[in-house]
Amino acid sequence: MAVDGPSGSGKSSTSKGVAKALGLRYLDTGAMYRALTWWFMDQRADTTDSGAVAANAGRPRLEVSTDPDDPWTRVDGRDVSEEIRTREVSQQVSLVSRVPAVRERLIALQRGIIAGAEPGIVAEGRDIGTVVAPDAVLKVFLTADSDARARRRAAERGAEVDTTEADQARRDRLDAAQSAKADDAVLLDATDLTLDEVIQKIATLARERSALACTGDAGAR
Repeated sequence: MAVDGPSGSGKSSTSKGVAKALGLRYLDTGAMYRALTWWFMDQRADTTDSGAVAANAGRPRLEVSTDPDDPWTRVDGRDVSEEIRTREVSQQVSLVSRVPAVRERLIALQRGIIAGAEPGIVAEGRDIGTVVAPDAVLKVFLTADSDARARRRAAERGAEVDTTEADQARRDRLDAAQSAKADDAVLLDATDLTLDEVIQKIATLARERSALACTGDAGAR
């Protein structure tokens, strides 16, 4: 299953919830871009130098958990799950993610994880349904109005709403090229929905696609 959408739309919380409901694995592709960005920052590299970023994109070893109950991200064996969520990383991740060599490496890693996931996986991020997993049985494009997205993200991180909304708008502009909705994706506006309602709607859609049915489906127990 592919879940796409803009920053702050609730992709991560929703995708983890859907994965738990259906007994599937979970992949946060954005965490992989953040992890690589964190590594460049830790190396005190210039993330605006696309040539240097491309030349070193393959150096660190990146690992992500696919357990929706225990998501973590590691760089060269170090757990950086908290470090990659800082505002500083958020402000630079688009500079790294737009470099073709970075995308080539991480998309290959993501496709490998998706292909090996049993009994299935909910992958979320940007361009999942269009590039990473275009053959996904179900594609959802999750969105919400900018104010709702900013309030949710600010609440998660204990930040100011105005600052969060400005950062969010900047990310949306920089990531526009990787944020297209797949033609066959279901558009779901979560502005006026609770997290549980969004999870329920997507889980219901998934169950209706018989190819996603699996013995781990909590709804079948």
